[in-house]
Amino acid sequence: MSSYDSTDSYDEELEELKRRKLEELRREAEEKRRLQEEQARKEAELMALLRVILEPEALDRITNLRLVRPELAQAAIQTIVTLVQSGRLSPPVDDDTVKSILMELDSRSRREYEIKFKRK
Repeated sequence: MSSYDSTDSYDEELEELKRRKLEELRREAEEKRRLQEEQARKEAELMALLRVILEPEALDRITNLRLVRPELAQAAIQTIVTLVQSGRLSPPVDDDTVKSILMELDSRSRREYEIKFKRK
C-alpha cells in the first residue's frame, strides 16, 4: 500500500463527510423553511378569523398589543375565539369588550409584591 492510496482514501472519506454535512444542512434548512411557511399560513388564517369576529378598532388594538405584549395578546385572542365559538360572545366584538377582556387577563397575570423593611 503506497502513501498515495492512503491519501486517496483520506480524501474520499473527507469528501463523504463533507457531502453528508451538506445534505444535513440542506435538510435542516428545508425543515426550517417548511415550519416558517406553516407558521405564516396559520398566522394568515388567524388574522382572517380576527377580521371577521372583531370590529376594526378592536382588531387594531389586538394587532398593536401583539407588538408590545405578545403573550397578553395571544391570551386575549384565545379567550375571544373561545367565547365566540361557545356563543357567549357574538361577532363583531367591539373595542370596549376587547378592553374589558384585556383588563381582566392583565389583572390575572400581574402579581402583587410586598416589600417589607426591617429597621435595626
